[in-house]
Amino acid sequence: MSRAALVVIDVQESFRQRPIWAYGSNPDLVRQVERLVAAARERGDLVVWVLHSEPGTGGLFDPDLGHVRLIDGLVPVDGEPTLVKTAHNAFTTTNLQQVLTQAGIHDLTVCGIRTEQCVETTTRVGADLGYRMTFVTDATLTFPIPHRDLPETATVAEILADPRTLTNEEIVTRTEYALAGRFATIRTVDEVTGATLAGTRG
Repeated sequence: MSRAALVVIDVQESFRQRPIWAYGSNPDLVRQVERLVAAARERGDLVVWVLHSEPGTGGLFDPDLGHVRLIDGLVPVDGEPTLVKTAHNAFTTTNLQQVLTQAGIHDLTVCGIRTEQCVETTTRVGADLGYRMTFVTDATLTFPIPHRDLPETATVAEILADPRTLTNEEIVTRTEYALAGRFATIRTVDEVTGATLAGTRG
């Protein structure tokens, strides 16, 4: 049995309902995730799907609205758990660690939405829990981050026009610098899918 797993984080319809979706950092995200999933299955790695939920909020992550589901085209197969979290990282409010422990997994590859938020936070927590983490940047996606002083009611146009807004490129660069050598090995989809042994990925 493989000792590695791929964790796909928050690649869900909720995000596609936001106006800023069109300005995401990685239009090729779904295809890149599909490549990672196919390679993981071929190697016999466990694939774990994670969704983010905010019950009772009435927002896009409220499951009552129907958007807390994988983006069309992504379909788990038998034996692949789908976990629902309510925290930024995939461990705190789910039984992810139990799933991994029962499967004897020590190596985790992570991808998904958002690069610097739930994917990075999961990576940090996973590293602290003792997992060997691989962060696949080009299978993550993020959006421009407005300055903290910009009103929550700001439009996408106002966010993009504000010189204080953190760009996608700046976010991705910052995340890689923060994680590399501390919490994870940074890899590309090509590198991960080209690996022949799970143990060579970290």
